[in-house]
Amino acid sequence: MSNLLTKGKTLPKLAKSLAQNQGKQLYPIVVFRTYYTVKRKIERDENFLSKHLYNKIKAKGPITVADYMRDVLQNPSKGYYMCKDMFGEMGDFITSPEISQIFGEMLAVWFLNEWNKIGCPKPVQIVELGPGRGTLSSDILKVFSHFKALHKASLHLVEISPVLSDVQSKTLCVHSNLTKDPKSFHYRAGTSHHGIPVYWHQQLRDVPEGFTLLLAHEFFDALPIHKFHKTYAGYKEVLIDLESTKANEEIRFRYVLARQDTPMLKVLLKPTETRDHVEISPDGMVIYEQICKRLISNGGIALICDYGHNGAGTDTFRAFKKHKQVDPLLHPGTADLTADVDFNIIKEVANNNGDVIFMGPTKQRSFLHRIGIEYRVNALTANMQDKKQIDNLKQCYNFLTDESKMGERFKFCTLLPSTLKKILDKYPVVGFT
Repeated sequence: MSNLLTKGKTLPKLAKSLAQNQGKQLYPIVVFRTYYTVKRKIERDENFLSKHLYNKIKAKGPITVADYMRDVLQNPSKGYYMCKDMFGEMGDFITSPEISQIFGEMLAVWFLNEWNKIGCPKPVQIVELGPGRGTLSSDILKVFSHFKALHKASLHLVEISPVLSDVQSKTLCVHSNLTKDPKSFHYRAGTSHHGIPVYWHQQLRDVPEGFTLLLAHEFFDALPIHKFHKTYAGYKEVLIDLESTKANEEIRFRYVLARQDTPMLKVLLKPTETRDHVEISPDGMVIYEQICKRLISNGGIALICDYGHNGAGTDTFRAFKKHKQVDPLLHPGTADLTADVDFNIIKEVANNNGDVIFMGPTKQRSFLHRIGIEYRVNALTANMQDKKQIDNLKQCYNFLTDESKMGERFKFCTLLPSTLKKILDKYPVVGFT
């Protein structure tokens, strides 16, 4: 590990030193990303999912919102995440790592700082859930490499999309290959540009046991949710039905309320619930549980960043297409579906496990400022001569931290094993009050 981490440097100083590598930039700042797009010669049937859902509802009756989201996003043939690269200016939405590498750099410095406090246990696994194009992992590896922190390290990506895993491999690896062994816990393996092994997994439980630095950025908001609505007769689950069943009409869908109590209503909804509208993701709860057990068994640090609320959110289910919000029930498969993450549920799962410390949520703006993003931006600006490049850098910084943009809507939380409590009492986790 570099002396920058062993001589008691504070995290803001680490951020500043990242740009002052003996008076030089660590590597050129990238304020506008370039995008690689996978091109496949396939026939597109934009009505495939509409027809599929139509047949399912005709056969079984109205389906849950969770079933609808799972089919629309994860259908192996035409699911939104399975068949396209949806990121960037030409896609449907853009994420913080795609705006500027500053974001990934700051998260990398945060992980290095917290990891250093507990002695930098090795071997270490860097795990990212839903890694998009691999941009965030790439930026993190660059910073870890700069601080000579990749010895006995490996990168593990939890990704279900074959298209995105292909994009990620081109971003991250010198070479990679699909795994032919059906018994393997990874389906692709490669070697990163920094010389460490990279593995792709279908689910978190397939990642090997070991000390883990886990990151989930805009992952949980895309997991299927169950929706419940409060009526005069109590709570009812919101289902999705056909708007019309007449032949030769355009297939359209609508929301309906279940007539009877559904199994998920009985399992998920608390007796003390009072909100008019409630959204819960059982898939998310399962993964929160897996993260907690992994931290307890193997040690590690988890950082979660997403759209979200602290138990007060109501109707947040929505869709985005070409950077605009659209009707989630219109032309399924052509737009991203998302719902705000309930950080209060993450806290409850952590508390139920007993041996996990939960901190947060805190707004992205506050988190980035506390970990020293302004030092990084100021140091980079001081080394720049081109006014246009300086303006672009400031624009990216404002987009990440402005309250009217990403600074307010996104929130961070962290999970750590309670065995670290004495260390954390002496050296508190940076970024969280």
